[in-house]
Parts: sequence; C-alpha cells; structure tokens
Amino acid sequence: MAYPKNYRYTKEHEWISVEAGLATIGITDYAQHELGDVVFVELPKPGAKIEVGKSFGTVESVKAVSEIYAPAGLMDAAAYEAYIAAKSTEASA
Repeated sequence: MAYPKNYRYTKEHEWISVEAGLATIGITDYAQHELGDVVFVELPKPGAKIEVGKSFGTVESVKAVSEIYAPAGLMDAAAYEAYIAAKSTEASA
C-alpha cells in the first residue's frame, strides 16, 4: 500500500492531513487490521480543544479498546470560527 505523501504519522499509528485549513485525522491501515472489526468510536464533543499528544477519543473493536492520540493541537471548525470571530471583535474594540 502506498502512503499518501501529504499525511503525517504518529508512532501510535494516527495520521493527519491538512487541506485548506481543515485537518482530517485517522488511523493507519495497519492499526485498522490489528484492531479487527470496529464496533464503536468515541470522539470529543463539538467545540472541544484537542491537545497534541493527548488522548481525544477511543476506538473499540471486537479485540480491544484503543485510545486515539492527537497528532496536533486542534479545535473543531465551529469552535475555530467562533475563536476567530472573538479575536476580530477584540481587535476592533
């Protein structure tokens, strides 16, 4: 399998791809095969800030529950837009 050149990988088998300011995070093909059938995924609530290197969710499979670690510090798109709007309001005040 060829790995996309625009992906950045962690030692824990997560990847991140950033296009047009939007980050997408996933787990590697290897991790997916090791987990087996995924039965549940827990992700942070909308608006949550995600800290680099910290767990921000879990993937539960028929074999195990694994934590998902953030490859970068992020916030979801809605929270980011609110943050930018607040900053521009502060700057104009």
